[in-house]
Amino acid sequence: MGEAIARVGVGEPLVIALVGPLGAGKTEWVKGLAEGLGIDSRSVASPTFVIASEYSGRHGLAHVDLYRLESGAELEEVGFRDLLTAGAIVAVEWADRFPALLPTDHIEVTIRRARCGAADDREIEIRATGPETEQVVRAWRRLLEEQNAGAVAAPAARE
Repeated sequence: MGEAIARVGVGEPLVIALVGPLGAGKTEWVKGLAEGLGIDSRSVASPTFVIASEYSGRHGLAHVDLYRLESGAELEEVGFRDLLTAGAIVAVEWADRFPALLPTDHIEVTIRRARCGAADDREIEIRATGPETEQVVRAWRRLLEEQNAGAVAAPAARE
């Protein structure tokens, strides 16, 4: 899913608020996003101790982690607002810790371990919070539906 959103056109800064418990897969989701932007996902790690990491790809990617922050002021001190530049994608882990610091128009991705199924299955909820991100989410969902339809419709290979 992270890789797919990277293929949706981004003009304004796009903030993706990632919410979920420890070990839910937020950083793995950002690695998929990085791959979609042409960034080697092996270079992406949780920025828990550095707060923010920046990567170059088709769009700029900033990966922010709020887990260890005690206040919103700390986020401002590390230059969070400076990351919000046109064409940039900002993925914020633990975004629910300081929601007031996020732009009013952002995408919220909530990741939970699936209640049933395999241990690595996840339930993912996507929510746009404004008109710009609503357009992005609609295009993203269309792309995911096309991908899933292609996967279902593809004939099985036989040897």
